[in-house]
Amino acid sequence: MVDFYYLPGSSPCRSVIMAAKAVGVELNKKLLNLQAGEHLTPEFLKINPQHTIPTLVDNGFALWESRAILVYLVEKYAKTDSLYPKCPKKRALINQRLYFDMGTLYQSFANYYYPQVFAKAPADPEAFKKIEAAFEFLNTFLEGQTYVAGDSLTVADIAILATVSSFEVAKFDISKYANVNKWYENAKKVTPGWDENWAGCLEFKKYFD
Repeated sequence: MVDFYYLPGSSPCRSVIMAAKAVGVELNKKLLNLQAGEHLTPEFLKINPQHTIPTLVDNGFALWESRAILVYLVEKYAKTDSLYPKCPKKRALINQRLYFDMGTLYQSFANYYYPQVFAKAPADPEAFKKIEAAFEFLNTFLEGQTYVAGDSLTVADIAILATVSSFEVAKFDISKYANVNKWYENAKKVTPGWDENWAGCLEFKKYFD
């Protein structure tokens, strides 16, 4: 049994849901109410001392950090290696995109939107510029490409799709970035679990309405 501690609105959690769908793993989903402090209970701290979501527990093996979970699910459960190929160069490119998502793209989302949403802080124009720069980079990566890393769908597309869909519900104008927009429209059609991802996005959207 694969237990999955999550919130549906969280894009890192949504990326894991899509990856699990892609490899055919059924998740035993356990909602964590962060506002009620459910991530700080002694029981959860024993599973994940960092008390973050998403957290996966696979027959007693606990793992957190969504991008690490994506790779684990593919390496353990996928019937082929297409989502995370064994070729060192292909894998290196996917890793680069995963780290780009974590440290640049998703980070820019968190830095700009979370203070406004959760701390009622004013919008920071400098943080917004970081979002625009991140999308410019992604737009460049996607020049002449259908997928973000290589010539087929990988975990890098899944991670970045979860992030970009969060930008959509936050009303960021993705259409200004033609390559990203084209990739996004295709990724929505070809990524398993997109419907559940979008349902989570709509739950997250209430913070922006």
